[in-house]
Amino acid sequence: MRSVSVIGAGLAGSEAAWQLAERGVSVRLMEMRPQVMTPAHETGQFAELVCSNSLGSTLESAAGGLLKKELEVLDSLILRAAQETQVPAGGALAVNRGLFASEVSKRLKEHPLVDVVNEECVEIPDGVVVIATGPLTSPAFTKTLQTITQSDNLHFFDAAAPIVLGESVNYKRGFWAARYDKGTADYFNCPLTKEEYETFVHALVTAEEAPLHDGDLGEEDLTVFEGCMPLEVMARRGADALRYGPFRPVGLTDVDGNRPWAVLQLRMENTEASLLNLVGCQTRLKWGEQKRVFQLIPALKDAEFVRYGVMHRNTFINSPKVLNSSFQCKDDQRIFMAGQLTGVEGYVESAASGLLAGVNAARFVSGQEPLVLPLETMLGSLAHYISTADAKHFQPMNANFGILPILDPPVRGKKERKLAYSQRALESLRIFWSGLQGSV
Repeated sequence: MRSVSVIGAGLAGSEAAWQLAERGVSVRLMEMRPQVMTPAHETGQFAELVCSNSLGSTLESAAGGLLKKELEVLDSLILRAAQETQVPAGGALAVNRGLFASEVSKRLKEHPLVDVVNEECVEIPDGVVVIATGPLTSPAFTKTLQTITQSDNLHFFDAAAPIVLGESVNYKRGFWAARYDKGTADYFNCPLTKEEYETFVHALVTAEEAPLHDGDLGEEDLTVFEGCMPLEVMARRGADALRYGPFRPVGLTDVDGNRPWAVLQLRMENTEASLLNLVGCQTRLKWGEQKRVFQLIPALKDAEFVRYGVMHRNTFINSPKVLNSSFQCKDDQRIFMAGQLTGVEGYVESAASGLLAGVNAARFVSGQEPLVLPLETMLGSLAHYISTADAKHFQPMNANFGILPILDPPVRGKKERKLAYSQRALESLRIFWSGLQGSV
């Protein structure tokens, strides 16, 4: 009998186990809870939601809504259970978290091909494995991950700067250039006058920070991670602290040959420059505050944020070095990984990665080639991003339209453009998936 071990029964692990079992593969689902608990979980139920009970928008004009539509096509257990246990939430999919976890647990435990093992896994089992232990991976298994991924490719601290859609930046209010003109002009520079800089700094240091949660870094960690200091903390050290740090203007001149008072640099997240990272702007501000403060920078006045800055404890691998877009390890093809551990952000994104990892693990034990979804799909582009992004600056990513290939021809209007992305994605996925009938 073909068999696969799945380590972790969160959203990703539960989805992977279901996809494997539904394809006739015997599954050994290993979950350490409730024998060994994490700082965030309260039960031993599978797919327990530890933060919000909302899985985000259901609208096709939203990236998360598109991903849910794709999961419907792919027959996701997590999405189906969420829809069956949902509570009123307007245009979002929110669930009764207790009923949701119970439903997922019930279906997996009753599946004849799923064998649940409630014990902590401390080493990689023999045979094909899907690892989905999440950001709260146990210390013992973390050591194992360090071995199989190489220590430098495993991160425990997520200090990520905001990312904006390239098309939402006002390019008339800045200039492309490299500092001291070294190399190619790969950075877009957002200049600030003295008055604009002082207004920005005042708003930054008085903005409301997000509260710390169990497992997050404390103030004592900020001295340890000096290179990852929150922007607002740095700004409180003095009026010119940012001008001698990430906003330093030295080596940069605008189109008129003048050096600005201060400069925020935007770094390309992909070669198309559809996503731009705010360099050095890791922050603990609340998301609404981040939008308000950063939009004070003239070039970002109408910026659309696809990811806000975060600073918290998190375990994730440097996926571009470790994984292929099939969620299969490059160095050991019997190992697949899924969920937040791979650098996808969000409930639905985690489940989606688990679905693709589970499908591909099933194909692997059957001697089939792994599936690589079309880039036009949200899941295909998400898998492509985490496996091909710049490894030096890799940050976890959630579903957003900025990772999709640009529309050709372009579509005018923000809502119309997003709907066009969604329609193209779903058409591409349906054609791709229908062509695989009998082999998936």
